[in-house]
Amino acid sequence: MTDPRAVSRPTQAVVLAGGQGSRLRPYTDDRPKPMVEIPGTGTPIIGHQLTWLAEEGVTDVVVSCGHLAEVLQEWLESTDLPVSVTTVVEPEPLGRGGGLKYAAAHLPHPDRPWFATNGDIWTRFSLRDMADFHTERDAVATVALARPRLPWGAVRTDGFGLITDFIEAPPSTFEINAGVYVFSPEFAGLLPERGDHERTTFPHLARERRLAGFTIPQGSYWRAIDTAKDLTEAAKELASQGR
Repeated sequence: MTDPRAVSRPTQAVVLAGGQGSRLRPYTDDRPKPMVEIPGTGTPIIGHQLTWLAEEGVTDVVVSCGHLAEVLQEWLESTDLPVSVTTVVEPEPLGRGGGLKYAAAHLPHPDRPWFATNGDIWTRFSLRDMADFHTERDAVATVALARPRLPWGAVRTDGFGLITDFIEAPPSTFEINAGVYVFSPEFAGLLPERGDHERTTFPHLARERRLAGFTIPQGSYWRAIDTAKDLTEAAKELASQGR
């Protein structure tokens, strides 16, 4: 029997892959950040993302390109992909919100919901569960939330100020934007032509209680690939998990 919730689950997505990736140099000297390979996998970050999206029921993806767009486009055209991919390049810098709006205009079904993800996110969790969460809350936008591990060790003290324990790389006590989203069809119309949606559209929706936050389940893998150290850590983590 078909799950009735499946009707409202997105089958289309936008991947924002236009960033400069300056903190990942020299890896990004000749390629955009999503084209950087996670050591030991033989596949660039965006390859892992497209496989994940396909596993979660996505059939059509719009990839928003920018820095060294031709390198990414050439790889997409020469690779056997699990989804149908369209690439777009902003005619001029539009900012994160404007870029998202521009890419969304190229989705095959503008009247249906869609996923979006930043092009430097390497993760695995159920997008189907996130889509159901989004629908159940009648949200216009839902943001995935993660608790990243701090890059420093921490200490625990007692009430007298004596140190009782050392904790290596503990998880943050705060949840952060994990760079993965579910959007209802009307969201694209609320995005700015230029500028940052996280300073305009998101606060507006939060005031209206139409912005939801989906906490990535404990034990699910999530990492933003921002620096060379992130690449090294991702390779270690994936090796330890047998992926």
